[in-house]
Amino acid sequence: MSASPTSDVPTLLVKIFGKDRPGITAGLFDTLAAFAVDVVDIEQVVTRGRIVLCALVTEPAAGAEGELRATVHSWAESLKLQAEIISGTGDNRPRGHGRSHVTVLGHPLTAENTAAIAATITKAGANIDRIFRLAKYPVTAVEFAVSGVETEPLRTALATEAHEIGVDVAVVAAGLHRRAQRLVVMDVDSTLIQDEVIELFAAHAGCEDKVAEVTAAAMRGELDFEQSLHARVALLAGLDASVVDKVRAEVRLTPGARTLIRTLKRLGYQVGVVSGGFTQVTDDLKVRLGLDFASANTLEIVDGKLTGRVTGEIVDRAGKARLLRRFASEAGVPLAQTVAIGDGANDLDMLNTAGLGVAFNAKPVVRQAAHTAVNVPFLDTVLYLLGVTREEVEAADTEAD
Repeated sequence: MSASPTSDVPTLLVKIFGKDRPGITAGLFDTLAAFAVDVVDIEQVVTRGRIVLCALVTEPAAGAEGELRATVHSWAESLKLQAEIISGTGDNRPRGHGRSHVTVLGHPLTAENTAAIAATITKAGANIDRIFRLAKYPVTAVEFAVSGVETEPLRTALATEAHEIGVDVAVVAAGLHRRAQRLVVMDVDSTLIQDEVIELFAAHAGCEDKVAEVTAAAMRGELDFEQSLHARVALLAGLDASVVDKVRAEVRLTPGARTLIRTLKRLGYQVGVVSGGFTQVTDDLKVRLGLDFASANTLEIVDGKLTGRVTGEIVDRAGKARLLRRFASEAGVPLAQTVAIGDGANDLDMLNTAGLGVAFNAKPVVRQAAHTAVNVPFLDTVLYLLGVTREEVEAADTEAD
C-alpha cells in the first residue's frame, strides 16, 4: 500500500475546546481559510455542552505560521474558548491490522469496568483508536474502535473479562459488511416473547404441573427435545382449538422487541424467528410484527380439537441451525452476515452457525458458548451490538410516527 500523500508533509494540529455554541466549527475553518491550508483530518466531540474540536491542516505558506497561530488564538479568545496548536509531520499513524468494533453494555457502566476493558484490550496487543457512545439508556453503550490484533483472540480475551466484571461485551470485525443488509433470526420463547408457549396452552388444559415435570426431566437429560416435545404436547389432547386465540392474546412481547424489529426493518435487515413452540403462535407474530420468516412446530387439530400430536418437520436444536441456513439462502445473505439471538441450549447450534450469536438473558452454558451475551431485559439493546446508536433508533421511531 502506498504512503499517504501527507505522510511527510509538515502539518499543524489545531485544538479548540470550551463551551459549545453554534458556529464554532464554521468560525475556525473560516479563520484558517485565510491561510490557504488544506484539511487533512477533523474530529469533533461535544460532551455535556463542552466542545473539543481538532483540525489537522497542512502548514501555511513560509513565514505565515506565526500569524496563523496568533489569529487562531485571537479568534478563540473572542469566543472565550481555548486553543492549542501543535506542529508535526503527516497524518495520524496508520491503524494496525485486525480492526474490530468492541461494544460494551453496562447497567450502569462504571469507571472500574471501563478500566478493566481498556486494560484487557491493551494486554491483548491491540490499540484503542476511537471511543464513542452509542446509547445512554436503557443501558449505557459505548463502542471502541480497536486495531492491532485479530478479532477472535480479542473476543476470547474480552469474553473472559466481561464475565468476571459483570458487563456485556461484543466484538465484531470491522468492515463494510457490518452495516450491509443482513439477516437476524431469533428464538421466540423467553427471547422475542416473555412466555413459554407450551405453558400457556398447559394452563388452559389444567396440566401445568405435568408439563413442568416433563420439562424438568428434559433439563436433567432424561429426555431429548423431541421426546419432551411429544410428551408435553400429548398432555394437550382434547383441548378445544378455540384456545389458540386465547393463547395468542396472552403472549407478552419482550420489552424492546417491537423497537428492535421496526428499526432493523427500516435499516434494510430481514428478520425471522425459529421456535420449538408452535406455528399457531409464530404465524400470528409474523403478521403482527412484519417478519420475513417464521418456522415452528405445528399442533395437529382435528374436528376442532387438539389431538396431542405435532405435524411436519420437528424444530429442535439442529433444526434451528438448519432453518437459519435456509432463511439465509432465501434472503441471499451469507452466513457470516447473519445474527442469531436465543436463550436456551437448543439455540446453541443456531448461535454458533450465525456470524454473530447473541445469548439473551441466557443460561450460563449458553452465555459461555455464544459470541456475546446481553444480560439486561431489553431486546432492543441488541441494536447497539450492530453499531446502531440510540439516536438512530429514535429517528426511526419518529419517522414511523
